Amino acid sequence: MDDQGRTPSSDQPILYVLDTNVLIHDPNALLNFEEHHVAIPMTVLEELDKLKDGKHTVAAECRQAIRLIDKTLGDATPAQVERGVPIQRGKGDPKGKLSILMNKHGRAEDPLPSHLADNVIINQLLALKEKTPGTSVILVTKDINMRLKARACGLEAEDYSTDQLVDDVSLLSNGYHSVSGSFWDRVCKVDTRQDHGRTWHRVQLTEQFPNAHINEFIVDEQGFVGWIKGVRADELLILDMHQEPLLHQEAWGLKPRDVYQALALFALLDPDIHLVNLTGAAGSGKTILALAAAIEQTMVTKRYRRIIATRSVQGLDQEIGFLPGTEAEKMEPWLGAITDNLEALHMDDESTHGSVDYILSKVPLQFKSLNYIRGRSFQQSLILIDECQNLTPHQIKTIITRAGSGSKVVCLGNLAQIDTPYLSATSSGLTYMTERFKDFPNGVHITLQGVPRSVLAEYAESHL
Repeated sequence: MDDQGRTPSSDQPILYVLDTNVLIHDPNALLNFEEHHVAIPMTVLEELDKLKDGKHTVAAECRQAIRLIDKTLGDATPAQVERGVPIQRGKGDPKGKLSILMNKHGRAEDPLPSHLADNVIINQLLALKEKTPGTSVILVTKDINMRLKARACGLEAEDYSTDQLVDDVSLLSNGYHSVSGSFWDRVCKVDTRQDHGRTWHRVQLTEQFPNAHINEFIVDEQGFVGWIKGVRADELLILDMHQEPLLHQEAWGLKPRDVYQALALFALLDPDIHLVNLTGAAGSGKTILALAAAIEQTMVTKRYRRIIATRSVQGLDQEIGFLPGTEAEKMEPWLGAITDNLEALHMDDESTHGSVDYILSKVPLQFKSLNYIRGRSFQQSLILIDECQNLTPHQIKTIITRAGSGSKVVCLGNLAQIDTPYLSATSSGLTYMTERFKDFPNGVHITLQGVPRSVLAEYAESHL
């Protein structure tokens, strides 16, 4: 079985042909096909070449993919490149081969017109399939429409799923376990102790708690809230959170509306939690909670020196260059959610507009494009990343690794609002991060419950 999860049905050799969007999604994709032959069409190299320059976010991925291809091919001759050059992974023996598919003149019987790059690749693979009947030729692309066209022409085509960790986002953890009735009805033995004003329970359960992970919460209908700090078979180490103090927390004048917002605010304010991942529907309070906690910790407690706000927006890569002004001024229209929530935090002020301007002038809040975050290291900063559902796993890694000493990363997103053409809920970087960090001892994930923005919004949600 290869990393794509495919089990070959026979000893028939497999040739995986990678589309441009696969190499943009994961610049190291060619290393993930184990012992199989990987081919990159010349058309794909040409597209990477067009995209490699500029400040848009995909340029860096294109350059990284090109460098890896160049390193793998080394000083191979043209004939070797066409046949396939062994792929070296680390210090072990080479596994699999990489080749470049040269563009050929269109054939009279080509089923698709060759004015589109996708069609050129499909026609080329059909010709290759005829030429090598003993080889299984498989097109790997993130483009659903290209996969449909390839299958209509008789080609095998599949999505790139090496970094897809779940098949169904409903299987993702919410960050908490809602227990009907009383949690203590499930407990057969408990050892409770006090430590520096905190209450700890080491409990043995009558049955194994389903999919419990460190830093998840337990919320029951009787008002108990526990924080899982240790998991061992049928035994859990739980920190008693005491619901009343949770619900009476406050950050920059903002109080949580329910226990889930209270847990999110607790994680945002906890200095030992370095990554907070908040998901939920529109109106659930993700941004306003994160912003209030960020201002509280920069203006009042002085835990962080600055707030770095950024987001992924479809179209930003191309359009930011045409917007007037500085980087911050260019980013401001795209980060309207931040300023909207600043206004919401100061609705009761005598002059809301004046309050927001004053806060923006006093709070060390910097709007940054994702393009400018690469290669940076942010020390003692609270990094707010909005619209995380539109990031690839590779981009998520690039951003989170920018967090320097004393920094905290807050990721906000809604998997139901993906705007990027080649991402789905299961392949989104937000899903990837949620699954990868579920056992991280300094990270918390919370899925917030929908809180209607207004009666109108609630009606529209259910009737439109």
